[in-house]
Amino acid sequence: MGAEMLLACGVAAGPLFTIAYLWEGASRVDYKPLRHPVSSLALGRSGWTQTVNFLFTGLLTLTFAVGLWRAGPSRWGALLIGVWAVGLLGAGAFRTDPVSGYPVGSPDQLQRPTCAGVLHDLFSLVGFLALAAAGFVFALSNSPGWALYSIASGVLFAATMALASAAFSQHRRWVDLGGLTQRVSLTIGWTWQMLLAMRILHT
Repeated sequence: MGAEMLLACGVAAGPLFTIAYLWEGASRVDYKPLRHPVSSLALGRSGWTQTVNFLFTGLLTLTFAVGLWRAGPSRWGALLIGVWAVGLLGAGAFRTDPVSGYPVGSPDQLQRPTCAGVLHDLFSLVGFLALAAAGFVFALSNSPGWALYSIASGVLFAATMALASAAFSQHRRWVDLGGLTQRVSLTIGWTWQMLLAMRILHT
């Protein structure tokens, strides 16, 4: 596969992931996008769609990481994007636990998390940290504008994801906005990855 095709996967991954979870979330009667995490869409009878979403975009992002490695703007950055991809794949392989009352009838937070739920959270955390760090690594550029944007994206991605995590831990101030905050964070991260891929494609 040519370098351009590999890098193009980084352009496609974010929009596809976003369209898929928005579509699936809109089809769930009891699902509240402002409150519930994207990962909760993997629960229930049609949960396989979000699982496929994680796995497919994880593979696209891993392919993008290979393209970054070959293109050579930053080997460390390529590795971090690869870790982000593995985080997505792990999030798909291990299903999250119910949280914030979804699915209906489940508690806001399980007293004893399942092994799969713990692994889902662990892979997600490692992936999020890697993507935030990649923003700082790829800020090392001759373009001050790109550097500023990358640093701001890394900081805002990490900050909003931390707020979303607090919400899913049932912090009273944020619990009803956990889904919204997470979606803002994912939009920041996926947009940065898409623009990174487009930037390298046009150099």
